[in-house]
Amino acid sequence: MHRTAPRLARLLACAAVPVMLVATGCSDDDGGAKKKSPSASAPASAPSASPSVKAATFAKLPPEVCKTIAEKTIDSLVPKAKKKEGEALPTSDANDSASCFWNGLNDEDVKDLQFRSLTVSYKRLASDPTLGSGEKRAEKFAEQQVTKATTADGAKDAKTDKAEGIGDGANVVATDTKKDDDDYRNATVVARTGNVVVTVKYSGAGFQGAKNPAADDIAKGAQDAAKEAVAAVAAANKG
Repeated sequence: MHRTAPRLARLLACAAVPVMLVATGCSDDDGGAKKKSPSASAPASAPSASPSVKAATFAKLPPEVCKTIAEKTIDSLVPKAKKKEGEALPTSDANDSASCFWNGLNDEDVKDLQFRSLTVSYKRLASDPTLGSGEKRAEKFAEQQVTKATTADGAKDAKTDKAEGIGDGANVVATDTKKDDDDYRNATVVARTGNVVVTVKYSGAGFQGAKNPAADDIAKGAQDAAKEAVAAVAAANKG
């Protein structure tokens, strides 16, 4: 039991917020050095209409990300959570991205030490005339998140399946990873609702020889949390 505390601290440090997409501009190739003579100037043309895109479905994220998952769900998925209220992870703009993290070691039975962690992350994509609608941008970002989940933390044996009944579309990625000689089972659910992408990662491990959780139980837990996280987006945008 004495060697578990350092691992828990490292797990907290490893949690990450999804990287935001950045648009870059273009510069003039000749730096403006070439100038046309007045006689060679082309006739002035009428200004073109600005391109328009469909307005994004959701204007904001839930104001308190750690409250998007019910306490009873945390009690079930992360028994003896270190912080039942969760830990909000840093973000540059809480209206565009937000994450919350829970972890805990259930040591009631010294012969069955069970560790669990849960991370819920949101990414909101706004509609942009140069980048496309928020929904299309969210679809692309969701695809990137699924691909990322298949290799994160040195994952192996990745399996990706559709997750039914979660938002406008969702996938669940099941993986196995190894940290500090302990084997972890993980499930990452990536769900899109309108122009928001919800990513939920749920992990479990048995420490000091304890049996690992069943892969199906981990996958179900991740999907249960994802359903609550997705519902919180619509609730935050009512009215």
